[in-house]
Amino acid sequence: MVRHDRRQPLADRAARTAHRAESPSRGGQLSARALLPSWSDWRPGVRAPGADLLSGLIVALVALPLALGFGISSGLGAAGGLATAVVAGAVAAVFGGSRFQVTGPTGAMTVVLVPIVHRHGASAVLAVGLLAGLILVALAVAGVGRAVRYVPAPVIEGFTAGIAVVIALQQFPAALGITHAAGEKVWQSAFDAVRQYLSVANPAPLLTALLVAAIVLVGGRLLPRLPFALIAVIAATVTARLVHLDLVPVGAIPAGLPIPTVGFVHLDQLGALIVPALAVAALAALESLLSATAADAMAVGTRHNPDRELLGQGLANIAAPLFGGVPATGAIARTAVNVRSGARTRLAALTHALVLAAIVYLAAPLVADIPLAALAGVLLATTVRMVETASLAAIARASKGDAAIMMVTFGVTVVMDLVTAVAVGVGVAVLLALRSVAKEARLQQVPLDLPVDDTEHLTEEHALLHDHIVAYRIEGPLFFAAAHRFLLELAEISDVHVVILRMSRITALDTTGALVLADVIGKLERRHITVLMSGLRADHRRRLAAIGAMPTGGDERIFTHTRDAIVHARGCVPRNVTSSRE
Repeated sequence: MVRHDRRQPLADRAARTAHRAESPSRGGQLSARALLPSWSDWRPGVRAPGADLLSGLIVALVALPLALGFGISSGLGAAGGLATAVVAGAVAAVFGGSRFQVTGPTGAMTVVLVPIVHRHGASAVLAVGLLAGLILVALAVAGVGRAVRYVPAPVIEGFTAGIAVVIALQQFPAALGITHAAGEKVWQSAFDAVRQYLSVANPAPLLTALLVAAIVLVGGRLLPRLPFALIAVIAATVTARLVHLDLVPVGAIPAGLPIPTVGFVHLDQLGALIVPALAVAALAALESLLSATAADAMAVGTRHNPDRELLGQGLANIAAPLFGGVPATGAIARTAVNVRSGARTRLAALTHALVLAAIVYLAAPLVADIPLAALAGVLLATTVRMVETASLAAIARASKGDAAIMMVTFGVTVVMDLVTAVAVGVGVAVLLALRSVAKEARLQQVPLDLPVDDTEHLTEEHALLHDHIVAYRIEGPLFFAAAHRFLLELAEISDVHVVILRMSRITALDTTGALVLADVIGKLERRHITVLMSGLRADHRRRLAAIGAMPTGGDERIFTHTRDAIVHARGCVPRNVTSSRE
């Protein structure tokens, strides 16, 4: 007799419960219930909270220096980064579609926010975040969360590597002890910071940043469960106080979160912020869904709900600006720490936000003394971890086309901005894919292998068929990128009376392909060449008929089988025509 152990591993039960809760409804149909939280999301964590509470504490310790650094890099200061981690982290934990996702300020988002601050001011970032949140909610309701599956891997790897370089460039001023660096683009301000540093040459900030980065990288490799980022930042802060190093601190941080407020910008300014808000929403959706997908890969037996994840990120970005926070996304580094620290449910992500809130209310004066150079070192280490050299090398070896897509995306990310890079990368990928697919289309003349009952005239009939009736088989996709390549050559054939087009192996037919085919048929018929078709699919037939691309005579010249078309073709050839070889 099999006994059911009531102490069945809670992780297994949690996985099954969360999988049912987070999977989309059957048939892909969205409903309000599928997008909203349910008690099943929390039941396993409430019954056995130990693993989630410990994981949430670890993630909070890892997230603290990152929230401070990304808040400063974005232009709203350390307080803005902390407010984002607390508010957006809590809201996304409750409403998001992944039970492992940790949300907060990220380096990729700061890349987009810096130009907004330069052009419209810090207050515009709050309005952009609110608008982006509304856009994400609309995308969730529309059910477009699954679109991230169609982003090519070379584009993802290219912009990830590009983001790493941009974040590293953003840290140059802080790592060099430069408070003001000129330049609209990140690489320009980094160059200006280096220029200023050469005239000042204060080694303390640079050495601090490099030592902190080294501790984070080496310690994280040896003991990945320990929060070496926090340890290194504390060590740098204490050392700076004791030795009186010339380091620029974070500065005063208000204790607690500000009272929610509205009215960030004037209404007449909102029009200029629509495009930046679309860019922020696109980035938040892309990064969050990629992070949730990565979490699924790290945790066995789980699958996130992409549309619910967009809803959670949308609500998080609506709430965070009300408390002075910057736009947020799912953070893949913190999410990975959450999974590897033993998280079981979304209680871990909520715990992370609550621990950070406690730090904001109880330890704000201590945070104010952290040197900016130390935070820059943490972020420099983060950029090193972001780049997966094995993935980059594999894509570069896969094909020249994939390598080109990755390099183009990388270059545009560094020189321009992330959203433009993704658009350009996807565009190049689409063009190369169309080129590859177009090469699959072929036009091949095929023999007319039709047995003849009257053996006395076998040679004469075969000669007649060979000289005056030809059959061509069209294979592959017949669409705008492939149609002109060979169909126009078909129109130039001569010395025939009948052309049979075997259409059964056409995999795709668009309007452009149908129009080119109609042009070919028209040219052949004007030269008194009869055109027959065989094996035409019903959907292709409807498309051809809709634009008038059928042979003259309509159904009388359309055949299900090529054999019937050949028999009809023999009747179309005048009997007094003899073989050209006679």
